[in-house]
Formats: sequence, C-alpha cells, structure tokens
Amino acid sequence: MATQEGTILIVDDDEDILIAGKLLLKRHYRKVDTCTDPADIPGLMEKTSYAAILLDMNFGPGESGGAEGFYWLKEILLIDDDAVVVLITAHGGVDVAVEAMKMGATDFISKPWQNEKVVATLSASVKLRQSRSEAEKLKQTNIALVEVASASKQPMLGDSVAMNLVHSMIKRAAPTDANVLILGENGTGKELAARALHQQSSRRDKVFMSVDLGAVTESLFESEVFGHKKGSFTDATNDKIGRLQAANGGTLFLDEIGNLPLHLQAILLSVLEQRQVSPVGATKPLDIDVRVITATNLPKSQLVNENVFRQDLLFRLNTLESPLPPLRERRDDIPTIAEYYADLYCRKYGRDPKAFSDSAMQAMVDYHWPGNIRALRHAIERAVILSESKKFEAADLQIDKEGVTSTHSDKNQQDDKLDAELNLERLEKRAIQQALNRSRYNISHAARELGLTRAALYRRMEKHGI
Repeated sequence: MATQEGTILIVDDDEDILIAGKLLLKRHYRKVDTCTDPADIPGLMEKTSYAAILLDMNFGPGESGGAEGFYWLKEILLIDDDAVVVLITAHGGVDVAVEAMKMGATDFISKPWQNEKVVATLSASVKLRQSRSEAEKLKQTNIALVEVASASKQPMLGDSVAMNLVHSMIKRAAPTDANVLILGENGTGKELAARALHQQSSRRDKVFMSVDLGAVTESLFESEVFGHKKGSFTDATNDKIGRLQAANGGTLFLDEIGNLPLHLQAILLSVLEQRQVSPVGATKPLDIDVRVITATNLPKSQLVNENVFRQDLLFRLNTLESPLPPLRERRDDIPTIAEYYADLYCRKYGRDPKAFSDSAMQAMVDYHWPGNIRALRHAIERAVILSESKKFEAADLQIDKEGVTSTHSDKNQQDDKLDAELNLERLEKRAIQQALNRSRYNISHAARELGLTRAALYRRMEKHGI
C-alpha cells in the first residue's frame, strides 16, 4: 500500500499500543503522532490538521465505562466538527463504541486489533475525511459561483413613473413562485428585470440560469434545455445535464421565448405541467423544482395568435405579466442612465470623468432610441472613446448618424450617397441599419432577414457602432 498524505493521531494511555500503532501506520501515512494524555489533544489539533484520530475509550486502570472517551470525543468535534475519530475499545466495550458512533465517531476497532483491520478501517475513515473536505469546498465554490452568476451585471436605473410601476411589480411578484412573462422591445432590460425578480425571491441563494432561445438552434433545444444521456445521438459522447436540471431549486430565465417553434412549445409545456424533465435518451423522468421567468420582444397582439404561440403555454407562463417601457416612454430616466454609463466607460477605458454638455443631454433626451438602453449605452461608449473636449458634446454621441430621426428626403439623400460610393463596409452597415429599422430593432427578425445568426448580427452591430 502506497504512503498516503495526511497525519494520524493516536491517543492511548498504553505505551505499547502507541508504539505498535505508530510502527504499523507509519508505513502507510506521511506522519503519525502519539499522545498518552487526552488533555494534550486541543493543543495538538491547534498545530496540526489530522486526517484521522485514533482515540481510546478508557484512560487509567480499571476504567471500562468510556466516560472519558465520550468527553474527549465531544471536545474533538467541538474543535473540528468534520474531524474523523476512530475509537479504540476492548471487546467488552463494543456497545459503548456504538453509542459513541451515534455521537459522531466515524468507526471503531477492538483490542487486541488485527493489523489489516486497523489499516482498512483507517483508510476508509481518511477517505471519508477527504470526501467531507472536498464536499465542503465544492459547496463553498458553488455558493460563490451562484452569487456571481445570479448577481445583476448592472442595476435597473430610473425612477420615472413608468419604471416605478416596474419596480412595484417586481417587489410584489418576487416573493411568490408565480411564473412571470416579461414583455418589452430589444434593449429595454428584460434580463435585468428577471434577475431582480430572482434576487428578491426566496430562491436568491440558488442559481439563476439564463437561456437565450434565440441563440439555441432548433435541433439542439432539447439537449441544451433538458440534457441528454451518453450515446443518445451521434455527438453525445458524455452525459450532459440540461439547463432545467442545472437550475433546480433556483430560477430559469428563458429569453426570447417567442422564437420557440410550436412543436417545441408543446414539449416545454409538458415539462412545466408535470414538473419533470426527461433528458434525451433517458428512460426515467427527473423531478424538478424551478421557477420559470420568460421574456419576449413580440407584442402581445402576436402572442395571442395561436399560429405564433400556443395559448395553453402562454397561460402557463404569464401568471403575471411585466411590460417594460421603451426608453422613449421614460425620457426622465435618460440623464441618470447616461451618467451611469459615462462613469462606467470612463473607468473602463482609463479616461477622466466628464459631464455632458446641455446640448448633448438635450439631444439624448429628444432622441427616441429605437434600440433603447442598449443603443444609448453604445452611443455613450463611443463618446467616451472619441470625445476630446472637456465635456461630452452632441457630436460625440453620433446620434444623427443612426438614420432613424432623419427626414424622408434626408434619408433618400444618404441612401443615394451610399449607392454611389459602393463601399462594402458602408453597404453592410446600411443593410444592417435598414433591417433593424424595418424590424423595429427586433434582433431575431433582423438577423433572419439578413441571413445571419443573432450572435453574428450583434458582432456586426458592434463592428459598425450601431
């Protein structure tokens, strides 16, 4: 047997036992400490973290009740409640040892012992200690990961009348387990609202799992959301836990639920009704306990169309509805949002903080922001990077280049100019802008019209500063 890491402590008033134990165990463990007086245990444990402690039940001649062993077992577990204690007892003290195990002892060995039995018992006990330690580390790691994953990337900014209604709804809905459907245009902060619901709920210390259904291909939907078993299809080389299982006990946020095809809507409805999920290739369903929050940029008029969205699934998802107002309907919040992002990007790019000029602030308030907060954020990021004046000026924001507020004749002149230039970069930007305008900044619809994935469209929007 190879030498194991860890230190063993043997506590017994019999020197012969200590010598025999040390000779036996030093061949199997890195270090073996011995102790004749149990009163030395606290001091030894303060200096060394023991993989296991061999503790005699009786100290002193004639003692057989195990009272001293019980006392020191309690003291050891008070010092370290994960301590692995293996009791040493005489044949007649087996009942005493069993009672001690109920109090927290890991195992026991009888005197006179068999060497193989001692080594096997201690090996199993040390592995138990390692498992406890690893489990505690995983628990703490999981807590940290949950906190990071569930934390909102940014606050929900604004105290306008429209936003106060949203905050009020979240405050009332969060403590319940009711399913919530969040309605709003792209860029209005639907995921922020979902995270706020989670953070104010009783599930806040559990995971918040977000799934963008607009980015999940139809063929991989079941595998991603429900999981799969090894060998269930060609590329299933390992078992995979689905997002529903991963979110068990917590909150599952399904973004862009309106993009889900009707036949997959039926599968999702069945899972939500039965509160059970069957991974692809599995023979038995698994119980799940998940709060479901969904979001879509589809208007309510489309959601109630049976050809677009199953009404039974809609009833299941919209126990509560939370419409998020577009930025143009909460103009009072624009200064607060703008100042927040200006400070954020100045720190990100190492720039000195600066204020907005009156004209810049007025330009932002007057603009109707078809891309909502996302578009405002991008405009401010560009301004932080490009601005060379003491204050952010309206020109730094490049709002007039968005093309949405231009007059019809101005727009035609811009289009004619682009046609004449035939520059591929500008033509690509123009096509993207036209698709976004035509779809009212519905990213999924614009991407479909352009023949791109949502991720590819986002990359190109970033590239062209849209």
